[in-house]
Amino acid sequence: MSACTHHDTQHPHPSQHPHPPHPPHPPHCPPSGRRRRFSVEGADLSAAVAVFLIALPLSLGIALATGAPLQAGLVAAAVGGILAGRLGGCPLQVSGPAAGLTVVTAELIHRYGWRTTCGITVLAGLAQLALGSLRVARGALAVSPAVVHGMLAGIGITIAVAQLHIVLGGSPDSSVLANLWGLPRQLAHLHPAAVSISTITLALLLTWPRLPGRAGRLLGRVPAALVAVTGATSTAAVTGLTLPRVDLPSWSSHALAGMPEGPVLGIAAAVLTTTLVCSVQSLLGAVAVDKLVASRPGPQSRIGRSDLDRELLGQGAANIVSGALGGLPVAGVAVRSTANVKSGAVSRNSTMLHGVLVVVAALLMVPLLEAIPLASLAALVMAVGIQMVSLHHIRTVTRHREALVYAATTLGVVVLGVLQGVLLGIAVAVAVALHRLAHTRVTHEVKEGVHHVHARGQLTFLAVPRLSKALHLVPQGGHAVVELDGSFMDHAAYESLQDWRSAHTARGGTVELSGLRGGIRATEQAPSTECRCRPWTPWRNHQSCSAVGPTAPGGQEAGRELARGISSFQRNTAPLVREELARLAQEGQRPSHLFLTCADSRLVTSMITASGPGDLFVVRNIGNLVPLPGEEHGDDSVAAAIEYAVNVLGVRSVTVCGHSGCGAMQALLTATGSASTNTPLQRWLRHGLPSLARMADDRRARPRLAGRAPADAVEHLCLTNVVQQLDHLRAHPPVARALAKGELELHGMYFHVGEARAYLLAEAPGDTAFEDVLRSTADGKAEGATWGATTSKGEVAAEDEEARSPV
Repeated sequence: MSACTHHDTQHPHPSQHPHPPHPPHPPHCPPSGRRRRFSVEGADLSAAVAVFLIALPLSLGIALATGAPLQAGLVAAAVGGILAGRLGGCPLQVSGPAAGLTVVTAELIHRYGWRTTCGITVLAGLAQLALGSLRVARGALAVSPAVVHGMLAGIGITIAVAQLHIVLGGSPDSSVLANLWGLPRQLAHLHPAAVSISTITLALLLTWPRLPGRAGRLLGRVPAALVAVTGATSTAAVTGLTLPRVDLPSWSSHALAGMPEGPVLGIAAAVLTTTLVCSVQSLLGAVAVDKLVASRPGPQSRIGRSDLDRELLGQGAANIVSGALGGLPVAGVAVRSTANVKSGAVSRNSTMLHGVLVVVAALLMVPLLEAIPLASLAALVMAVGIQMVSLHHIRTVTRHREALVYAATTLGVVVLGVLQGVLLGIAVAVAVALHRLAHTRVTHEVKEGVHHVHARGQLTFLAVPRLSKALHLVPQGGHAVVELDGSFMDHAAYESLQDWRSAHTARGGTVELSGLRGGIRATEQAPSTECRCRPWTPWRNHQSCSAVGPTAPGGQEAGRELARGISSFQRNTAPLVREELARLAQEGQRPSHLFLTCADSRLVTSMITASGPGDLFVVRNIGNLVPLPGEEHGDDSVAAAIEYAVNVLGVRSVTVCGHSGCGAMQALLTATGSASTNTPLQRWLRHGLPSLARMADDRRARPRLAGRAPADAVEHLCLTNVVQQLDHLRAHPPVARALAKGELELHGMYFHVGEARAYLLAEAPGDTAFEDVLRSTADGKAEGATWGATTSKGEVAAEDEEARSPV
């Protein structure tokens, strides 16, 4: 294999190359005839070792959970790493035996036997090859996330309940209900040695990533799964406990795939289920890996965006080979892929090398592997199953009113099986969508003589009778406000609303329409003093792009996009704001708020604050950092902006706004103590070191986000950085003087990009809790307590109305 990996990881569209037969050589590839020997970069080597140390115990544990020969887990890990890593379309995704396939495989082995299960795996791989050839991979992304998360939760519950029996010293049954029914009997007959080893494994799994201080950060680089299994194995060996251990028979007796034997419909359903779970898990995993890579600091030119059809082809080839060699089904694995990305892998070489290491271990480390107690592996897999029931996913589906879909899928997988549970979840998702489409709530109420008609939901012909009834409750000559809280209006509803408005205004009444975009043109709305400009005009249609984000345009195309955007502003927006800007030009700027935030392109300050010209004095830099006075190192721009805003403009409030996935915070976490500080970026990031130290200080309160702990170390540092930069602000003399006089307020804010949701730092001294803005608003606290100094009551009403309207 050549060291040139450019063509393995980048797949530009043919239209981008006017002369496809003679493409130019990439900068890092030698000309033809001068190929270099295969080489592995240091980052890929260290990432491969880290992934291997995680994959080895997990592969054995998953094989144990399915009831397959333990070698089958090693075969799947090796084939998934080497073959799927070489042929797949997501270079950094690590494939192998996945916990999401445990229930499916265990049921197949119980019903058809091991050799037939291997044959089903081969057929599933062929089906994946067919689907990849048809280029339908993106169709899998149309499945509701609530169904996918519910499927994984159901599988996780099934795994955890089954492995609990092994943890307690017994053996599991084939169904979840039978395992639950037999649990009291198992508790009455505990095996002390198995329980002890399982407890040690779980304790190490939980405590190892949470070791405090600098030593904890260094030790935390060793995978917790490896530490847990090694610790339990060492304890069992030292104490001489008698309990079942890993048994790896000779490879000469390893069973290979056989022809599937059984009812045709049963075999077909088994192939369909295996194909579905393998494909959906792998494709969603590839999308997740792309997001991780995109948020990772540093150049990503060698990695490129995933080709999902190629990924499906690679997974299909790996399943064919794994099944033929007597291995478990293969799919993309989230835990190993995340470790690969976070370990700094830069090409598919890390994935392939991890597979080679598994082969070496399977051939040369058999005595060590056979010392591992089965109870330790069962505890490891049980912990993985519990983690598959994600509280974050439950909160997300609840917030999007899809808890019923999630619950139905989870219960269906647990009681009926994976395929049946997924079909049940899809059916419930369709029913919920139809219910929302058909059931629109229309209300009428009178406030201070004004008739308010509020339509919540999609306005279709099914809602016309209820809408018409509510509209005709408005008396002749009355003033009506019609609020349309939805994103769609069909022709029947549009015509009904327009006819009523024409008749009502003809009889002397007045009508204000608000809320819906697209169904009613701005020229058809009643006159209003409020300016309703769109938040933005996208240069690219982001919604039609792939899930992993649009491809960045070339320099010439980017220049044209900028010109088109300016032209659109001149035609559409300038006429709406020209009068206000003329007034500001004459009176000068008088903002009441200084908003200090990151330079990240996803953070649009005017959009997330619903502000306009003259409202905010904005300062942006990498990492929303505020250097301490005297530590600017030749860059006084932030201190100058603070001085100007406080002393000259007289702002009454200052907000430091951080955001999720901040590249500066990720760079701080991944930087080493010996890193060079010769570049401007590295010198600037030194101002974030106090935030890193504050995060590591156990004596300080851990920040909370809407009542939960930070999702990961990056989010933890992003939240801590906001609090730390507020302390830096207080050290600036202009701010300190204004605070002492009671003329200034300081606020912390965190914007979650993926959720499009803002969180405000609690005002209590020393508190590090960030609360949801909408929840605080609903409690009547946010505007009065946090923003009361800078926002009038009319502006609050406008913000509330804008928040209810779709973008």
